[in-house]
Amino acid sequence: MDTATWLQGINVYLIGMMGSGKTTIGQRFAEALEYRYFDTDQLIETAAKQPVTQIFAESGEPVFRELETNTLQALSSMTRCTIATGGGIILKPENWGYLRNGVIVWLDVPVDVLYDRLQADTTRPLLQQGDLREQLEILDASRRSIYSQADIHLPITATDTPAQIATRGLTLIAQACEAKAKEDDQIQRMNADKPFTVN
Repeated sequence: MDTATWLQGINVYLIGMMGSGKTTIGQRFAEALEYRYFDTDQLIETAAKQPVTQIFAESGEPVFRELETNTLQALSSMTRCTIATGGGIILKPENWGYLRNGVIVWLDVPVDVLYDRLQADTTRPLLQQGDLREQLEILDASRRSIYSQADIHLPITATDTPAQIATRGLTLIAQACEAKAKEDDQIQRMNADKPFTVN
């Protein structure tokens, strides 16, 4: 049974640090699964008619986070979607309620690799406040335990290609869905064998 069949239309959410490849891998997932692809940052920019950097500068991070939550809420009501999220979407506990409606995949990329990818990137508001490597290390350290709440942990190295990452990720998704289906089936059989009764 392939990954799309195991998923049964459930959304796939990609989380991880900025520069981890959520857009690239999300698009590959969507193509392989025949899902629609969405990027929360792009949707926010379209709705606000402003780039994320301008929203941060003019309205502040709290306003951006609220827009992010509203966008995630709308997407969570849909099906058959692969969704690349912003790096900080995991900071609001409320957002996990929406993410849990689907399968959450954490793209775990070492800080050294992120640093190499983001050195020339001036579009990330949270990285414009000092030494890039230091900022990445601080963000990674503060978010790692939260990212680890994802359903699937997908470690990525500097030598991995997008094709390799996508293939490995889809396999992990299928395995997780299969394990969950077996667990649910076992619970149903246990309940059938020993129905719950109130004394």
